[in-house]
Amino acid sequence: MIPLFQHALIFFALSIIPFMHDNERKPNRLIHEKSPYLLQHAYNPVDWYPWGDEAFQKAREENKPVFLSIGYSTCHWCHVMERESFENDSTAAYLNEHFISIKLDREERPDIDAIYMSATMAMTGAGGWPMTIIMTPDRKPFFCGTYFPPKPAYGKPGFCQLLEHITELWQTKREELIDSSKELTKALLGDQKNETAGTKLLSPTTSESGFYYFDRSYDSKYGGFGAAPKFPRPVQFDFLLNHYSISGSERAKEMALTTLKRMALGGINDHLGGGFHRYSVDKYWLVSHFEKMLYDQAQLIESYLDAYQITKDTFYASVVRSTCDFVLREMTHPEGGFYSALDADSDGEEGTYYVWTYNEIKTLLGEERAKMFFYRFNTEEDGNWEHGKNVIAIKHSLDETASHFDKEKTEMQKILNESKQVLFEARSKRVRPHLDDKILASWNGLMIGAMARASDVLGEKKYSDAALRAAGFIWQKLYIEPGNKLLHRWRDAEARFDATLDTYAFLTKGYLELYEATFDSSWLDRAIVLQSEQDKYLYDEKQGGYFTSREANDVIVRTKNDYDGAEPSGNSTSVLNLLALHAITSDTSYKNKAERTLLFFAGKVAKYPYTMPEMLVGIDWFHYAPTEIVFSGNTEGSTYKEMRSEIAKYYAPRKVMVASKTNAASDFSKKLPMKDGKLTVYLCTNQTCELPITDVEGLKKLLEKTRWKSE
Repeated sequence: MIPLFQHALIFFALSIIPFMHDNERKPNRLIHEKSPYLLQHAYNPVDWYPWGDEAFQKAREENKPVFLSIGYSTCHWCHVMERESFENDSTAAYLNEHFISIKLDREERPDIDAIYMSATMAMTGAGGWPMTIIMTPDRKPFFCGTYFPPKPAYGKPGFCQLLEHITELWQTKREELIDSSKELTKALLGDQKNETAGTKLLSPTTSESGFYYFDRSYDSKYGGFGAAPKFPRPVQFDFLLNHYSISGSERAKEMALTTLKRMALGGINDHLGGGFHRYSVDKYWLVSHFEKMLYDQAQLIESYLDAYQITKDTFYASVVRSTCDFVLREMTHPEGGFYSALDADSDGEEGTYYVWTYNEIKTLLGEERAKMFFYRFNTEEDGNWEHGKNVIAIKHSLDETASHFDKEKTEMQKILNESKQVLFEARSKRVRPHLDDKILASWNGLMIGAMARASDVLGEKKYSDAALRAAGFIWQKLYIEPGNKLLHRWRDAEARFDATLDTYAFLTKGYLELYEATFDSSWLDRAIVLQSEQDKYLYDEKQGGYFTSREANDVIVRTKNDYDGAEPSGNSTSVLNLLALHAITSDTSYKNKAERTLLFFAGKVAKYPYTMPEMLVGIDWFHYAPTEIVFSGNTEGSTYKEMRSEIAKYYAPRKVMVASKTNAASDFSKKLPMKDGKLTVYLCTNQTCELPITDVEGLKKLLEKTRWKSE
């Protein structure tokens, strides 16, 4: 299909600018919504509708095309386009006369966003937000794009020029536009068929193809993959380290660990407040786009825990702690749920909350301490960023800094920690970035699992407490009984929107990790309930795999998401959930669904393995049966804690932990006896176990010889 216009790639620049609305402006329909993104547009002169039947019915009645703008609260270019176009009275008047305009928060309706993103990629070869879709009143798109400037620029037409051209086409060549929309929708439908599926399940050797792609694109000097901008993509780390655990590839391990180290040293990591920004605009990981997303924090916590278990380097553990503490301090609802995102911008400019001039630091710390801070952190008199500002990043190690200033390492650490605290407190008095305080069950699931595992590996009870509170919050606020229905979003006392595949898959994953960390069987029971409902509403009984959303009238096609991008796909995560549930319960229906899902995507994985690294991990899980660590006896005493601590030292990507007293555990696990009346641990594979262990020293020796032995 030939697009009406050519579009340049708009990267996922993530930020937001605070908006002041003219008090004389009247609100539009969006004023009644809860989405922070929609509310930001509630005073636009554009006659916005939220997504729903009312808008499309109006379009049919007035015989107008539908203008759909998709974005989210912390999207920088979304707000640029708002200032330039949607707040412009003449542009709004044109939209209101010739179009029915809909504004959609992609984070509230990821299923709708996925459909039109696929259409945009098919039509233009590029994607991003804000997404600009023009469609027929029956929701079929005939034009797709991203950001458009008010006047022609960047090889793009001006926004009003585009609207005028579309209006002319709608009036003079409407049938051609409608035919075009049908063809594009047909292409989207065809993409969901089994045409690319494999005829047999892929072997573990498929992982080699994915590895070679990452190897070719790896930046061996600065870490990361490809050229700038560099995005943290934790599914890559998960794949590479899992591949290392199976193949012994030192190269795979080095690629993951070096990238994680470079990121943690760089400006993408907030060295004063903790947490990671969305991405680095340069190849050095120095200057970041300063937005912070919950899903990045959650996945990177897990990645750095993997790195810590493999290397035993406390540097990685410190990164986990600072990230977890940031989330608890700044992204947690008083009742326990986790917020979605923090803006990149504050006080009208990007990064102003996070960057410093040389003299600001010198004034706050005094000349002597400032010298030490400048040496340790990459801070220059003329700035290392634009406008003479500095992004704080580590330049010299603690040992190098202590040696340079002839001080003991502990003394230097104390001085630097005190200096960081002074700057943190000064920063806290600045205009704070906007907080997107909606709570998504999907991203909360990722963070629940990350906090639970951080507690287990680091022995920090506050993290498991946080995971338990968030898990309870989601179940109380977003799981509706009676009716047994999971909803996707909670904000301002409103639960809304049917759960999508990611909602089910990520929350199930979180509850499984919470069960393994605490052995509180209620979370396993709830994970089983969620998986059952996911299977009921989303599983494709005919071809295998999971649809993104339920059967509904407000989507033109039911997709099956498969791309492991900034977040893992719901299908990849579901495969791992199903295989874990099979290992815990021995219910073969779980493994059968995992196998059919892998088979459905086998053709695409074979052709494009680098697009689905988490699915490659699922293939490995399927072929290499996980190790079952079963505890028989009292799981509350000191011996139990010591054993758990010992197990937590090891990187074991394919394992499940079960308490034999758990109701949902397999009959096999339940029958494993205590030895001599003591707490007993069994390491089993395919229900074949090593000799029972009742003491910590015996467990240490057994763990040392397992195939997932770390260094």
